[in-house]
Amino acid sequence: MRIYRSAGIRLLYLAAALALVEFAFAQQAPWGRPNIPVSTHDRVYAADQTSNTVSVIDPASNKLLGVIRLGNPVPGALSPLYAGQLLVHGLGYSPDSKTLAVVSIASNAVTLIDTATNRVKGTVYVGRSPHEAFFTVDGHELWVTVRGEDYISVIDPNQMKEIRRIELANGPGMTMFGTDGRYAFVCSSFTPELVVVETASHQVVKRISQASPFCPNIAVSPENDEVWITLKDTGKVQVFSARPPFEQLALLETGPITNHLNFANNGNGKFAYITIGGTNQVKVYQRGPSPTLVATIPVGDLPHGIWPSGDGTRIYVALENGDHAVAINTLTNKVIANIPVGQTTQALVYVPGAVPSGNGTDNLVPLGKAANTGHVRLEAAGTALPAAEASAAVNSLGLLDLLEIAAKGLASGAQYRVYLARSNHPPYGDLEPLAIFKANPDGAGIVQALGPLKALVRSGAATAGTLPQRFLIITELNDPSRVVLRQAGLSKGFK
Repeated sequence: MRIYRSAGIRLLYLAAALALVEFAFAQQAPWGRPNIPVSTHDRVYAADQTSNTVSVIDPASNKLLGVIRLGNPVPGALSPLYAGQLLVHGLGYSPDSKTLAVVSIASNAVTLIDTATNRVKGTVYVGRSPHEAFFTVDGHELWVTVRGEDYISVIDPNQMKEIRRIELANGPGMTMFGTDGRYAFVCSSFTPELVVVETASHQVVKRISQASPFCPNIAVSPENDEVWITLKDTGKVQVFSARPPFEQLALLETGPITNHLNFANNGNGKFAYITIGGTNQVKVYQRGPSPTLVATIPVGDLPHGIWPSGDGTRIYVALENGDHAVAINTLTNKVIANIPVGQTTQALVYVPGAVPSGNGTDNLVPLGKAANTGHVRLEAAGTALPAAEASAAVNSLGLLDLLEIAAKGLASGAQYRVYLARSNHPPYGDLEPLAIFKANPDGAGIVQALGPLKALVRSGAATAGTLPQRFLIITELNDPSRVVLRQAGLSKGFK
């Protein structure tokens, strides 16, 4: 029997075949290499700022293997720090996938780790408050943005020492390289300018205006045609050409606390994924002459770091105010796994082929107390700011706890005070001040406080020897009677 197929069906088959071919040869960030399928040789690393650990995940099983402990939890560092690292924050990795670079912002350190053994190879100390570090395309240099000062520290990763400095304006935020290695792109966290540096000569060749000063994150497309930067203070993403004259291509309104971004190419097309901390979402834009929002993915409290798998079929997301990382299938844009990690996680990277052989669990330790985080939510109080809301995480650190609140819907540039209250409804009772913060131009803000705060997430009556439950409220700075946010509903307590 002969089967006849219409021209339309034949075209569909052809289109599907072409899509598979395009996917097979797709390039992926950050090196612009062809697809590397997800395997047990790959690793996902998350920088845990409060527990001072690096969480290590096997993406083949989406399981936490353990953590690399670089220092004691935050309260253990409230005295002179003679050993260990403090505020583990930034991540980068070498082109051969053999070396992980970990930036600790409070101890001014860049720790180099062997990915196959999780062993610390050495530590390089740089200037005040480094933020992120990334390797050149040839792997010969590691560029560290020293955000607390005004330069890039260029490190020789073999000698493990600084070999030069590239002077810039105040507050460089992050460096990423084009896939051909010719240019480095450096955004700023304090000065509204994006700088283009010629990699070989280490000379600045272009200064470009940022739409606002505070850029924490930057990515260059796998095709080496676009540079995307996040603007955390105004909730925007700015897109530039990665080729001279480096003109602006787009300015996107993305949302409050726009954190990190990255790219994924798959059978559906070419996409940018952006973490929006204020709305607890990842936004997905299809790349093109006019980037188009195609999906919004709820992920959990305060998404921060984000990185694609080596074949672009997954995106991994760190939740700063959660207690886990999230794996997303990029073909469906659905969450497929939640994976425990350490506390107050910041950057995240996916390293294909990090462990060539063996199980890759050497020198890892259990998560321990860093797995213990409680969660509360705050809602608008009254009618002054009806869109105001916030999420808060209470990270248990033994006798003390670290509270972090991420709020949105506040008045642009206004100052607020955080209190502990006896009640979460009027009259709020005695108020104990915790912290003061100022809202960004987009009405969002993040604030931290340290203390014995487990009572925030204790439900029911107090037991003998414990304090009664307390509640969070946020008021205008100079008038505690004008409450704008109050703790709402049931809390998720400690494990």
